[in-house]
Amino acid sequence: MKINTLPLGPVQANCYLIIHDDGTCLIIDPGEEANKIQQAIEQEGAVPAAVLLTHAHFDHIGALEPIRARYGIPVYVHESEKDWLQNPDLNGSANYPMLEPVSCRPADRFLQKDGSLAIGPFDMEVRHTPGHSPGSVCYVFHDNRSAITGDTLFRQGIGRTDLPGGNAHQLLTAIEKQLLSLDPDYRIYPGHGPKTTPQFEMDTNPFLNGF
Repeated sequence: MKINTLPLGPVQANCYLIIHDDGTCLIIDPGEEANKIQQAIEQEGAVPAAVLLTHAHFDHIGALEPIRARYGIPVYVHESEKDWLQNPDLNGSANYPMLEPVSCRPADRFLQKDGSLAIGPFDMEVRHTPGHSPGSVCYVFHDNRSAITGDTLFRQGIGRTDLPGGNAHQLLTAIEKQLLSLDPDYRIYPGHGPKTTPQFEMDTNPFLNGF
C-alpha cells in the first residue's frame, strides 16, 4: 500500500491517495484543485473506490463534487456532520467572504461508531476523534502502521477548537485515547503539514505536556 500526499488549495490542506497494490485507491479529503487530484490518480493508473472524509470543513471538501461526479464513488463522513456538506455556515466556508460558499450533496455513507471498515481490498479502523469538530475521525491502516488524522493532531500542534462544535477537552482526550495509544512508530498523516509519529508528538508537542 502506498500513501500519496497532495497539499491543495489556499491553506494547503492535505488530500491523501491510499493506493493498494492492486491499483484500487481511496481518496481522503479532496479539499481543492480537483484537476490535481485527477492527474495524480491517472499518473498512478489507480481506480478510486470511495471518498473518505476526516471531517467536513470547507478546506477538506472543496473538490468533493467534481471528484464524485468524475468517478461515481460513495462518500463517507461521520453522522455527526451529516448536514455539514450542504451547509456553508457549518462547513465554515461562509466565514470567508473571499471564498465561494461550499455546498455539496449529502454523503452516501455515515460512520456511526468506532471499529473496522472494509472498502474493496482495504481494511481499516475508524476512530472517532471529536474536538476540532464533532464528527472528526481518523482512519488507521494497521497493516501499513499508519493513520490519517485530519485536523486532530499535527506535527507539534493540534487542531483549533474555536469553530462550531469545537471542544478543547474533547480534542485532548481524543488525542490521548485514540492516537497516542497507537504504537509509538506509527506514521501519522495530518490534515495540514508533514507527517509525524505518536512518539515524536509525546516528546516535542507543547500542547501534549504531561501525556
